[in-house]
Amino acid sequence: MTASLTTPPPPLSTEEELFWLALRLVPGLGTRRSNVLLEKFQTPRAIFNASPAELEHAGLGGALARSVSSGCSFEDAAGQQQILKSAGAQLIPLGDARYPEPLRRIYDPPPLLFARGNTGLLSSICLGVVGTRHPTPYGVAAAERLSGDLARAGLTITSGMARGIDTASHKACLAAGGATIAVLGCGVDVIYPSENRKLAAEIAATGLILSEFPMGSTAFPQNFPIRNRVISGLSCGLLVVEGAQYSGSAITARLAIDQGREVFAVPGNITSKMSWGPNLLIKQGAKLVQDWNDVVVELPPAAQRRLIDEGRQRILNQGLGLDSSTSSGTTAETSGNRAASVQPEQNLPGPQAQAARQVLGRLKVDATTHLDTLVDSIEELSPSEIMAALFELEILGLVRQQPGRNFVKVW
Repeated sequence: MTASLTTPPPPLSTEEELFWLALRLVPGLGTRRSNVLLEKFQTPRAIFNASPAELEHAGLGGALARSVSSGCSFEDAAGQQQILKSAGAQLIPLGDARYPEPLRRIYDPPPLLFARGNTGLLSSICLGVVGTRHPTPYGVAAAERLSGDLARAGLTITSGMARGIDTASHKACLAAGGATIAVLGCGVDVIYPSENRKLAAEIAATGLILSEFPMGSTAFPQNFPIRNRVISGLSCGLLVVEGAQYSGSAITARLAIDQGREVFAVPGNITSKMSWGPNLLIKQGAKLVQDWNDVVVELPPAAQRRLIDEGRQRILNQGLGLDSSTSSGTTAETSGNRAASVQPEQNLPGPQAQAARQVLGRLKVDATTHLDTLVDSIEELSPSEIMAALFELEILGLVRQQPGRNFVKVW
């Protein structure tokens, strides 16, 4: 794995790409049968050169063996190759040195990955963050805070770029200057949901967009459970923020447990149905998470040592030096303490500072407050002063406006 970081493997030749794409596009073949064939024949070229009898002996039915042997998928593969080039994407087959080792070891690894962005992140230490598409303000705040802090600690945040918790996690990671991987249930050239077009461009520029589905594939509902095993398979652990008892995040948690991954969960209000999933996971043995350190201390020892080493190197590169107390602690501690020490609400600039502090003091992290409620509760300020203070707080990133003139404090 280390060698692959310093000496990137040569890209697939045009002909090799074509064979891999053709294998992926054989109708009815699927992941597990593809992996069985690759284990026996080693390369896609050898699979297509095999006779129908040899393919049947490898476990394929007669009709499927004849379909593979006929090469009927090569025309579609050539079209995929053109789309791949125009989108600036690349292929990472199962035998490639860039293929992430944790994913390779799961029961049914995708034989072929489509990637757009920085493929070097596939060798980084990843943590999956998942949750509901309809989060509460508390859920969004928790996802943003934890994802940002964990990214600063050196972890690559992996999620699915869906609405809600996924989107909040990716955005917080990017805002913290961290690395993030979006695993899609469609082609890497398809933006789903469409409102995440800007987010997808940002992730492709500095992070990585990944999928096992061919270029142009639509985001069908059945694709998402398949996609979820890749999110957990890439990661050394999975953090569940919010989700109903039988939600997609609960499915991902079960997959993570089956794959031997550590599962973490953010506790929630027992009266909220969005808390049923994580609260149940905690009852079943998932690690309760209140801050980033609850995750870092549970990572495998090798991952912790690597985070420390990489963090020290970052500090040295920045020219800050290291003292004995720094070297004896974790990198995550340095990053987290630095983040925790920042309290921008105590240093609000401008003549509206006092009004802004008053408004901020009435807002909550875990629930929205309507503008009319603020006006009624702060009698010493006029409505225009309150609105000016809210505008200033939004600019500073301390407050976020929700639909219907509701406001929530950023955690």
